[in-house]
Amino acid sequence: MAKYFFHGSYTQSGIAGLLKDGGTGRRKAVEALAESLGGGVESMYWGFGKDDFYLTCDLPDHAAAVALTASTAVSGKVTISTVVLLTAEDMDEAITRHPSYRSPGT
Repeated sequence: MAKYFFHGSYTQSGIAGLLKDGGTGRRKAVEALAESLGGGVESMYWGFGKDDFYLTCDLPDHAAAVALTASTAVSGKVTISTVVLLTAEDMDEAITRHPSYRSPGT
């Protein structure tokens, strides 16, 4: 499975929902969403700053990650961004595929 990092912020109505459900209620909802996509939640945190929440999930593919992002964003209660996380082994494989490249002006 691939690993994804999601982070984002609640809108005013999203914060109202968080106040109603509590952190554990929201975590359960997110876990159910990830499981419905064939994956799971590794960690979920809330914090101070630009973003309100931080979520790391294992999902079967990029389409599942897009589905998770779209499903939450369409509610209008969160803004969310997705980062594909790569392991050291993923980086090793990418390096073996390193193509030749001519930079601009050379």
